[in-house]
Amino acid sequence: MDGAVAFILKGYPRLSETFIAQEIRALEQRGLKLRICSLRHPTERVRHPIHDEIAAPVTYLPEYLHQEPWRVLKAWWRARRLAGYRRARAIWLRDLKRDRTPNRGRRFGQALVLATELATDVRHLHAHFIHTPTSVARYAALMRGLPFSISAHAKDIWTSPDWEKREKLADATFAVTCTQANADHLATLAPEGRVELIYHGLDLARFPPAPATHAERDGRDPSAPVILLSVGRAVEKKGYDDLLDALARLPQNLAWRFIHVGGGPLLPGLKERAAALGIEARIEWRGAQPQTVVLNTLRAVDLFVLASRRAADGDQDGLPNVLLEALSQGRAVLATRFSAVPELIEDDVTGRLVPPADPVALAVALQTMISDPALRARLGAAGLERLRERFALDACIALLARRFGV
Repeated sequence: MDGAVAFILKGYPRLSETFIAQEIRALEQRGLKLRICSLRHPTERVRHPIHDEIAAPVTYLPEYLHQEPWRVLKAWWRARRLAGYRRARAIWLRDLKRDRTPNRGRRFGQALVLATELATDVRHLHAHFIHTPTSVARYAALMRGLPFSISAHAKDIWTSPDWEKREKLADATFAVTCTQANADHLATLAPEGRVELIYHGLDLARFPPAPATHAERDGRDPSAPVILLSVGRAVEKKGYDDLLDALARLPQNLAWRFIHVGGGPLLPGLKERAAALGIEARIEWRGAQPQTVVLNTLRAVDLFVLASRRAADGDQDGLPNVLLEALSQGRAVLATRFSAVPELIEDDVTGRLVPPADPVALAVALQTMISDPALRARLGAAGLERLRERFALDACIALLARRFGV
């Protein structure tokens, strides 16, 4: 199909959103012409290799309107002449009455710039995340008379009010989401057939199987501790405080070491908590890392752990991509029975599941899996097979590509 699709992203590039970069690159390889419009500039010094493979040009909208006042004013002056400006403005004013925040004003200002600076070959707007990026895409699409669509994920779904999701879904040509739990929820708010489940999938070419290893670490040898890994931002929904509490409950004579990869605002507090629990000497905090480093780290560990739960503000994980990455290396996974995790991890078949926010149950499962290398090997092998059968990228991206006509 002729013309380009503009992807509206909250920030680009971002280390924590490899699934978006993977999607963009795969769509480009299928012949889709893409343009990227980002609401924020990058905040991280490093980037994944896949970002360098993406051909789509990137435009950065004004992150804060006061930083580029003349650009915004010029856009407003031009946007008033667009056929859909009055309708977009009326919808924005209606939204503003229900959400009187500076962010709502910023969304309209960014939409003005997007609508007036959009390349003439763009035929469709697609927003990743149903909150802020979709607001900007929706207002701009209305101004320009273009169709728009939505990819909804996790926090954006569960922290947005139903009225806003309902109205956005009504205006969108289609919406996709990455878990059955998300799809079931959004379907109650959308016209029939508007929402489709499409898993992110994992590009197994980028995560080839790990070299064969014969590690039999079982926690009895202090010189060869079982290595645990978790990859994720230090935010409430990841449950790292629960994980630290569980680690502190393990028997003192059990040999283990824990590695955390990821940034996030709660890191300082987690480090203090680990010190207070007396386990800081067994923990290595590595910060945010590019995908190649994550892959090499996965290959060096024995067990992957993620203790997801619901945050106080309603934020929660969907199906964390790091679980797919761990399974791609045949690593056993221990996670919580929460949100969409059971869509991938079947307890005692493709991994182990425990209740969320339950450090005691998590500690029991940790002790069992640390002590039993044969169990880890069985679960890791079954998890890899499940990944190949249901979550390989090619099959997943084909469904999305069809939506864009390629």
